Amino acid sequence: MALSDQLTKLAGKAKEAEDRAAAAKTKAKADLEQDVKAARESAQAHADQLHKNAEADKADLSAWWDDMQRSWQQHLDTIRQHVDERRPNHDLKVAQRDADSAEEDAAFAIDYAYGAVEEAEYAVLDAILARMDADELAVGANT
Repeated sequence: MALSDQLTKLAGKAKEAEDRAAAAKTKAKADLEQDVKAARESAQAHADQLHKNAEADKADLSAWWDDMQRSWQQHLDTIRQHVDERRPNHDLKVAQRDADSAEEDAAFAIDYAYGAVEEAEYAVLDAILARMDADELAVGANT
């Protein structure tokens, strides 16, 4: 898939997440619980695929991206464990603290994703520049 197509797919996913979050406010709790479960499964499937791709392309990926992928997987595991520990509680104050914490986690995840999109933009532009450099060298080598 072309890099520009991947960016388009990323933008579409962000819009889909925005639409689902807006719609979640009007859903019944049981329906929202199913959406949360589906979102978690989808995120895990994507993380698993990312890991699989990183392993398959290990020779072509820079060591930094390989380290980043491993770090991301550890981060996801920690977050999911934290979410699992935060189960419905009958104590109002604890439930409110859990909700506040979940909202703070979500806000940080959005900020993190925003940074990741900026890094993706930089990486795409740098890749295009690197390809231009290589193409110029190829033309020079053929003359």
